[in-house]
Amino acid sequence: MKKSLKKGALALSLLGLCLLAPAIKAGGGEKSATTARLERTLTISKRSDERKQGKPTPLPAPKAEEKDAPTALTVAILKQGATGSEVKEVQRRLKNWGYYTGSVDGVFGAGTRKAVIAFQKKNGLTADGVVGKATYQALGINSSANAIGGGNSSGAGSLSNSDLYLLAKTIYAEGRGEPYTGQVAIGAVIMNRIRSSQFPNTVAGVVYQKHAFTAVSDGQINLTPNETAMRAARDAMNGWDPTGGALYYYNPQVATSAWIFDRQTITVIGKHVFAI
Repeated sequence: MKKSLKKGALALSLLGLCLLAPAIKAGGGEKSATTARLERTLTISKRSDERKQGKPTPLPAPKAEEKDAPTALTVAILKQGATGSEVKEVQRRLKNWGYYTGSVDGVFGAGTRKAVIAFQKKNGLTADGVVGKATYQALGINSSANAIGGGNSSGAGSLSNSDLYLLAKTIYAEGRGEPYTGQVAIGAVIMNRIRSSQFPNTVAGVVYQKHAFTAVSDGQINLTPNETAMRAARDAMNGWDPTGGALYYYNPQVATSAWIFDRQTITVIGKHVFAI
């Protein structure tokens, strides 16, 4: 009975709205309070019926994605105008290796671009002043190289198996009594010299540079490296640098050159002091 009364009331409301609508249209005036109430009643009733019938309530259309949203690729590549901690790390390495003379301030300006170009020329890269995947790898910053290229990247670049073996021989001859991190650090110094503007740009060129390494002078370079030295060489080639960019190392207990003591110390690992 109650359901019939409700349906009857709704029918009367509909009839009343139909009778009022022509008058409103003809008069061009504002809706009366009665008409507005009837329209609201109809709207609410329609939505209620749709919910009962299981009809979904329409959702607002999703906003279109912005076309110019930055991607991982554009974020990872550094060029003039960029700022941040990665720029600062690039500047720090370039300064340690003699390419950059400005402040390590994290601002990629003209001076940083000039230093990047000089580094790229020294290491056989496209000299465009942009730090992309290949330049990151040459700098030994492989986390950023991976972000651009995906997967695992080798910091060895074009280095060969013979380069790896010579690096391992040098590590074994110079630091076989050192902790593992200290052995990687010796390899990192050689890699840093390859990247530096002050040294040759090959493993052999650095290792056999006159008076560069005691192990070459006393013949220990000819010893066969063990697996630990081989692993340390791989880690150094792949960008692990426990020294933070050092170009020199020495044992203060046996070093005889007064010149080496004047170098700026970066860190100490085992018995060796690492410096720039």
